[in-house]
Amino acid sequence: MATSDLMSELQKDSIQLDEDSERKVVKMLLRLLEDKNGEVQNLAVKCLGPLVGKVKEYQVETIVDALCANMRSDKEQLRDIAGIGLKTVLSELPPAATGSGLAINVCRKITGQLTSAIAQQEDVALQLEALDILSDMLSRLGAPLGIFHASLLHCLLPQLSSSRLAVRKRAVGALGHLAAACSTDLFVELADHLLDRLPGPLAPASPAAIRTLIQCLGSVGRQAGHRLGAHLDRLVPLVAEFCNLDDDELRESCLQAFEAFLRRCPKEMNPHIPRVSSLCLQFMRHDPNYNHDSDEDEEQMETDDSELSETESEDEYSDDDDMSWKVRRAAAKCLTALIASRPDLLPDFHCSLAPVLIRRFRDREENVKADIFGAYIMLLRQTRPPKGWLEAVEEPTQTGSNRHMLRSQVPLVIKALQRQLKDRSVRARQGCFSLLSELATALPGSLAEHMPVLVSGIVFSLADRSSSSTIRMDALAFLQGLLGTEPAEAFHPHLPTFLPPVLTCVADPFYKIAAEALLVLQELVRTLWPLDRPRMLDPEPYVGEMSTAILARLRATDLDQEVKERAISCMGHLVGHLGDRLGDDLDPTLLLFLERLRNEITRLPAVKALMLVAKSPLQLDLQPILAEALPILASFLRKNQRALRLATLAALDALAQSQGLSLPQPAVRAVLAELPPLVSESDMHVAQLAVDFLATVTQAQPASLAEVSGPVLTELLKLLRSPLLPAGVLAATEGFLQALVGTRPPCMDYNELIGLLTAPVYDQTGDAGMGLHKQVFHSLARCVAALSAACPQEAARTAGRLVCDAKSPHSSTGVKVLAFLSLAEVGQMAGPGPQRELKTVLLDALGSPSEDVRSAASFALGRVGAGNLPDFLPFLLAQIAAEPRRQYLLLQALREALGAAQPDSLKPYAEAVWALLFQRCEDAEEGTRSVVAECIGKLVLVNPPFLLPRFRKQLATGQPHTRSTVITAVKFLISDQPHPIDALLKSYVGEFMESLRDPDLNVRRATLAFLNSAVHNKPSLVRDLLDHILPLLYQETKVRRDLIREVEMGPFKHTVDDGLDVRKAAFECMYSLLESCLGQLDVCEFLNHVEDGLKDHYDIRMLTFIMLARLATLCPAPVLQRVDRLIEPLRATCTAKVKAGSVKQEFEKQDELKRSAMRAVAALLTIPEVGKSPIMADFSTQIRSNPELATLFESIQDSAPAPSADSMELS
Repeated sequence: MATSDLMSELQKDSIQLDEDSERKVVKMLLRLLEDKNGEVQNLAVKCLGPLVGKVKEYQVETIVDALCANMRSDKEQLRDIAGIGLKTVLSELPPAATGSGLAINVCRKITGQLTSAIAQQEDVALQLEALDILSDMLSRLGAPLGIFHASLLHCLLPQLSSSRLAVRKRAVGALGHLAAACSTDLFVELADHLLDRLPGPLAPASPAAIRTLIQCLGSVGRQAGHRLGAHLDRLVPLVAEFCNLDDDELRESCLQAFEAFLRRCPKEMNPHIPRVSSLCLQFMRHDPNYNHDSDEDEEQMETDDSELSETESEDEYSDDDDMSWKVRRAAAKCLTALIASRPDLLPDFHCSLAPVLIRRFRDREENVKADIFGAYIMLLRQTRPPKGWLEAVEEPTQTGSNRHMLRSQVPLVIKALQRQLKDRSVRARQGCFSLLSELATALPGSLAEHMPVLVSGIVFSLADRSSSSTIRMDALAFLQGLLGTEPAEAFHPHLPTFLPPVLTCVADPFYKIAAEALLVLQELVRTLWPLDRPRMLDPEPYVGEMSTAILARLRATDLDQEVKERAISCMGHLVGHLGDRLGDDLDPTLLLFLERLRNEITRLPAVKALMLVAKSPLQLDLQPILAEALPILASFLRKNQRALRLATLAALDALAQSQGLSLPQPAVRAVLAELPPLVSESDMHVAQLAVDFLATVTQAQPASLAEVSGPVLTELLKLLRSPLLPAGVLAATEGFLQALVGTRPPCMDYNELIGLLTAPVYDQTGDAGMGLHKQVFHSLARCVAALSAACPQEAARTAGRLVCDAKSPHSSTGVKVLAFLSLAEVGQMAGPGPQRELKTVLLDALGSPSEDVRSAASFALGRVGAGNLPDFLPFLLAQIAAEPRRQYLLLQALREALGAAQPDSLKPYAEAVWALLFQRCEDAEEGTRSVVAECIGKLVLVNPPFLLPRFRKQLATGQPHTRSTVITAVKFLISDQPHPIDALLKSYVGEFMESLRDPDLNVRRATLAFLNSAVHNKPSLVRDLLDHILPLLYQETKVRRDLIREVEMGPFKHTVDDGLDVRKAAFECMYSLLESCLGQLDVCEFLNHVEDGLKDHYDIRMLTFIMLARLATLCPAPVLQRVDRLIEPLRATCTAKVKAGSVKQEFEKQDELKRSAMRAVAALLTIPEVGKSPIMADFSTQIRSNPELATLFESIQDSAPAPSADSMELS
């Protein structure tokens, strides 16, 4: 009892022991370890764990010394207890990464004693215990024990020849952990030892010895496979030969070794893949104790599955001594590793591996079958289409593509799984559902024609109550997935078959099954009776039983929270989609929703359900609940729960749109009274929904707004002065303002509202410049334009007033800017008279001393011109030709006109504009050329098939500036949304990418910017060309000495690198490729160039540190292979010192570099095995021992996770 009480006390954080108490407790526990009572000994061992963290270091060393002495005792029980005690102490020691030296000191103290215990051949039990402890120690603290590695290696290698199997197995495990942490020289010694000991396949050797050596290679491969790459050319042929020996255990070990090599060294295994895949296919069929029928007989038998007795099972053929299943399982796992590590070989895998995998679905051993399913699932995951916008508009899948080959396999897969779906084994059916779910995701719509087989399998599992509930949940999840991927028509004939079992599951007492079934029912209603298309299936036979099943759950109060929420949501969908068929059930259901609104636990799902019902195009009568529901919803707007406020505002908007005038006015006023505090900058999303609701109410019930319009407008005008106003809130505000003046009679006078809007600018005293943020002027101008659009009769008068304000010499800069930006929107509606005057005013304003006024006038000139092209465009082109000093502003106006005008109206002027723009391509100013490029891009969109091919001629014959302008123009043709030009552009991308070979630096830089934009916004434009583009891209990452020159600046010499901008652009492209085209990259080759960038200029090092952090997350295996080489540049950056006397910017740049490098280090440390690298362990120690670096590292670890902290927008 005393020992038990001691353990309870030690487990409390509050306990503090003084030095004398520590000594007494340690002494007493060590004595209890030798107690005659086994139970007391066990309790004493359990006390050691918590005690280690409570006592000083020398006391821990005392405990360890005593335990090591006990391990050499003659008494077996005492030895066992000492072994358990040492493992307990080791597991509780603080890891070396925390900076504590205790673990290292303790391990160093016991390592010598462990090696001497292992070397003793007489006492096998002692050997085994010591090997176990050593293996534990190396796995946790391998790298810090570097001084012992050589002695440990020389102690462990002889144990591979031990006559005892248990000793050999433990030695294999320990050597695996040692291989991950030892120096390169020791690793080479270990690898050479293993290779030299492996005899040729024909040389006489004991099978046990060969098995041990192969198992050791597998263990080294799993723990330190990234270091084996250089030895694989010698190793793989040897291991492959041993597969031919008639020894199943040896074959299993060989295949497990191959699996480790494939996962850790995919690039180095490339030459050996044909041989390894051939061996896997051979041994996946290895079943000597069972005579399979020929494929034809098998297929015939499967098609006639109805005649087979379900009680018949292939398990009758299994043999207790049969080890062949382990070989088949190892082969399947090896194939999984092969498919996962080499997605570039998918076409070959579909041809060679997929048919064999499908045929082996029938394997009689459950474990093997699960791994064969796993291999095929991996093939399906790799075949999923890559993410990218253009998939939606690309041409249909080509015949030779992976997805086309997969489509041809679908009937074979269904045929192979037909019997498995009704197998007695739950695990087999779960495997089938997982595989079919993956197939439906990879190839949506492919399972529609096989629905009878699938429905039959689903119903069989749903009706299976003999086994665990997991299989029913898996069947429901699979059905829900199918409803999302297959066309609704495929389910129509089978609804009477699978709906009753689903409804039975809705009533199931187990909450997880009920919740899953309600989710299926919800998806069923949405899919089979969608609101946006005519009903193809009569819901009458089904709606009653569905409603009854859901209502039973909705009415019950003693349910799990998840079931309550799902029942409310499911009923919301049923009422929203089929409410017109519910008849007498509709009113009780609405009252139940009202009841759930009043309950704090269910109010959020009830609000969402009410929104679904209100949004329904069925126009259901909600009068029975509106008067009571609106005050409850109003009270929710005061709650702190943001999700509830958002859902409530969306529901209120839906109710206002659908019910309109029938909403009770007192209740509406109660809701409106809650709105002013929500129109606030503190939460823009809530503000947007609140303003949307206000606009809806203004149109539906203008009278209700009288009391609240003042406070709301005050808050809204404050919001418009925010420089961070999102586009959604601005659009909502425009809608609300238009509603205020658009009702009959108007809620508010037009001129009064214009006055309120412009007051912040017009009320400024003196000409203090802009006063407000530039974005605020754009927001106010948009609102003025929205009001003018709502009152067309006022537009001309407003435009005239704005022109007067813009002309007036007494107007401040802010007033002029607002006037011009407003005219940009209103001027198009002003009519020809004011427009002619406006043309003169805008042209004069281009000469204003204020840059803000000039910019606003240029913007207005383009926008107004877009609405009156015949009058404005020839004038604008003449001005560009005649006014070289104002050329930049006039070109900006042309850009706005080309962007805002209708493409058809521009066609008559296309040739004139094209000629003028190409005359400006050789302008000396880069800013002017950039605007010209944007204008050309917008012009091409007017008539792409006619104008885009002309770029070829310009690229072939134009001057360097013209070529770079053309490539920049192509960049402006790419948007992040699908566009009709995409297909045409894709056919020209290859030709444009040839400009990466251009001799001019600026052309190559422009081409890299174009490539980066394509990769970032529409990766599918360039994916198929990457094999051709990547060598050219990598070429641009290299430092070119011929582009580095020295410039004399007085007494100083300054080095200028003309190639820096191009290299930076190339590395930016590489970063974008990581995000969208990782599957098409050879990561090892990619890493070579990242490695070079780690030693480059400041800007490039910053980029490569971010890339390295990203790579550590996305593909840790190749990074781990070269981590020793990557650490040195990171170490050099972290330890670099800025010269004394340097300017402040140099210190800031160095600090930022250090921080970025440290983020990369933190990301590398997230790779599980990286801590075992000796160089990484040494660098970690260096970081901890340097106070400045340790503080920096801790601050980075406390902030956001390294891999996701540095997402960049580079296009």
